Amino acid sequence: MSDRQIEQIVIIGSGPAGWTAAVYAARAELEPLVFEGLPSPDMIPGGQLMYTTEVENYPGFPTGVDGQQLMLDMRAQAERFGTRVRTEDIVSVDLTSQPLRLTTSEGEEVLTRTVVVATGAVAQWLGLEHEQRLRRMGGGVSACAVCDGALPAFRDKPLVVVGGGDTAMEEASFLARYGSEVTIVHRRDEFRAAKVMQDRVLSNPKIRVEWNHVVKDVLGDDFVEGVVVEHVDTGEQRTLEAAGLFVAIGHRPNTEFLGGAVDLTDAGYLRVAPGSTETSVPAVFGAGDVIDDHYRQAVTAAGTGCMAALDAEHWLANHGAEFQPAAGEGESVLEPSGSAAAGA
Repeated sequence: MSDRQIEQIVIIGSGPAGWTAAVYAARAELEPLVFEGLPSPDMIPGGQLMYTTEVENYPGFPTGVDGQQLMLDMRAQAERFGTRVRTEDIVSVDLTSQPLRLTTSEGEEVLTRTVVVATGAVAQWLGLEHEQRLRRMGGGVSACAVCDGALPAFRDKPLVVVGGGDTAMEEASFLARYGSEVTIVHRRDEFRAAKVMQDRVLSNPKIRVEWNHVVKDVLGDDFVEGVVVEHVDTGEQRTLEAAGLFVAIGHRPNTEFLGGAVDLTDAGYLRVAPGSTETSVPAVFGAGDVIDDHYRQAVTAAGTGCMAALDAEHWLANHGAEFQPAAGEGESVLEPSGSAAAGA
């Protein structure tokens, strides 16, 4: 095994957090290896911004930037400094000793000193026939009002929000600044959001609620033109005029592949130390939406990607002398300062 390469840093994920971590790690001459992931129904390499046609709130672009172009530029910047990229998934990990061991979707075992997990979170969708088609083509279906709600296509137009939790209340309040009217569609007769957030929404004259209703379809060829809702008790259907559908029923962080090896929050996000990207496992760091169930913005993801790369660089600098060759092997081992088992 003497010829097996041991990476200094592997970055899992290819959104703003992953590419920013790669830029910083590459400029620190750590020769990062990025696993950008395989395309799936929920996610494609580049992350959520690959479905966004116009980004107006990322610093440095006074006239906005296409989401796909932004991600391609981030990748190109990382590659400019020597980042290597593989279009594969990491499907399982062994984080119990050094070097850390990652198994790819091709069945290869990759050895690395440090790992940055930047796998993001995917929005939970309604499963409507035309929902994903309109979402992917930038046709007015979104899971982020702060990202998309201020775009010209939604200004002074009727908009629909689906959900009843804190996120739905935040989305509706934000959209009310720009849309002519915001309708919240909720399947129950009361919200589960915090009382103060409910009060803010219910007192807003531009927001109304369709209680006891579910969304059955979204209409439109190239852009949302209407939303079909159905009463949960009577089954009566009708169409609401709408130029945008904002789905706010939660997100699912992409942490399944970790197999419980790293501590998670109650909501399933990577748990990191306050003010840091350190996880419960030494040499494993989290960045982007996989650690963030609150902001979920490209710029905040990029910021934590920078932090994770710097944290990994510092970890390597502080622990480099502790690596010793294993008996009979060319690998190096470092006993972690704590257990990698879940819950440690």
